[in-house]
Amino acid sequence: MTNETRNKIRESKRIVIKVGTSTIMYPNGAINLKQMEKLSFVLSDLKNQGKEVILVSSGAIGVGLSRMNLTERPVTIPEQQAIAAIGQTELMRLYSKFFFHYGHQIGQVLLTKDVTDFPVSRKNTVNTFEQLLYKHIVPIVNENDTVSVEELDHLTRFGDNDTLSAIVLELTEADLLIMLSDIDGFYDKNPMEYQDAERFDIIHDITDDILDLAQDSTTKFGTGGMITKLNAAQIVLEARKRMVLANGSDISILFDVLKGKDVGTLFSTE
Repeated sequence: MTNETRNKIRESKRIVIKVGTSTIMYPNGAINLKQMEKLSFVLSDLKNQGKEVILVSSGAIGVGLSRMNLTERPVTIPEQQAIAAIGQTELMRLYSKFFFHYGHQIGQVLLTKDVTDFPVSRKNTVNTFEQLLYKHIVPIVNENDTVSVEELDHLTRFGDNDTLSAIVLELTEADLLIMLSDIDGFYDKNPMEYQDAERFDIIHDITDDILDLAQDSTTKFGTGGMITKLNAAQIVLEARKRMVLANGSDISILFDVLKGKDVGTLFSTE
């Protein structure tokens, strides 16, 4: 059944790819230009194959810190939002340059949670995605960190781009979410600490046992952890779609995922 389910991934037409900050930034805080170009190349090739591609990319604050030669994330929210504004501009400039080199145009989509919560704005968001895809433009999505806030009566933050990528899949009725991380998949124990850790090939349901296994660790420049990836997987499973969690150190793994190869952990109800 696993191989059969993996093979069905090949039929995916509309795909959401999510990359975390650690995928496009070096541990020292510098921008990983090689990774960004490779990502643009692979997604452009998928476009040439006839796939509809949506990229959810973290990294605005990380890139902003790099541009401003800062080594530590600012403490105050206004400072963080200012850094995000700087970083988002540079992030899109780089993506635009790389995608254009491979013959494709990008379009920026910045979202806040309230936009997707209200029916009219939600519909407008869906229409924007549909027009971009219809015109063969690659939507590049991020949370609008420059205005997102989290207060008792005004919740506008998704909280993390893992959740955002699952919501984008839901909004666009995409077939598959590929979440690239710094780990090969979901394991029964932390593979960075235990050599005998075993990767789950497929997970059909996010049970309490699965949640208990998760390690909610964070990186220096990112905000996500394994818990947020499982929360995203739950959204995907409820939408009766598929998600693959895989290691993004080699962006070419996207080709293997879409060939149905046994890489990463597949989340599917089938």
